[in-house]
Amino acid sequence: MFTGIIEGLGTLVGMRAAGEARIITVAADFDLAGTRIGDSIAVNGACLTATTLAGNRFTADVSPETLSKTTFGAAKIGQRVNLERALRLSDRLDGHLVSGHIDGMGRLESRERAATAIVLRFSAPPELTRYMIVKGSVAVDGVSLTINQCDDHGFTVSIIPHTAQMTTIGLKGEGDGFNIETDLIGKYVERFLTRGQAPAAAPGRGIDMALLAKSGFLDR
Repeated sequence: MFTGIIEGLGTLVGMRAAGEARIITVAADFDLAGTRIGDSIAVNGACLTATTLAGNRFTADVSPETLSKTTFGAAKIGQRVNLERALRLSDRLDGHLVSGHIDGMGRLESRERAATAIVLRFSAPPELTRYMIVKGSVAVDGVSLTINQCDDHGFTVSIIPHTAQMTTIGLKGEGDGFNIETDLIGKYVERFLTRGQAPAAAPGRGIDMALLAKSGFLDR
């Protein structure tokens, strides 16, 4: 589990095929002291397992599923990446709960200045935007961001200069692809509403759309 608060940047310094998968090597810009083989590290938001460690470098396997769902399918040597090591229970949760399991990809459509902020518009398929709400959270290349606007075709966020400077978002331009992870809670709620029933629920005590609307969770 992660927070979407990027710990630092790294560089993709090695990549080789392993059947339909790939093995990548990443050099972190910061000290990896305390990291062990088997630990989870989010690389551009994708949760990967460190299989070897040497100084500030680590290797990780990228499965065929991850290659198909993320921008790793088009990754290149020398590419800069966002890095975050796994959340510890004693840490502050400054972003939001991020699993590191990428749902799909989006594309940067535009970037505009608004005072000190940078307003970014991303396109994304409906199967991702269905889990987005205004003022909800989304992870873009592992960065926890707040959604300003959203529709069936994409969403808009604002970032401060610090975020642009400390993450790869500041390095990318219009047309570039990004890994998108939608809010974990929304997916579970949808699952419970559309398929799940409490096994021992008393009659009339289950959660349904009418109950949510009555309780103020849905627009009538």
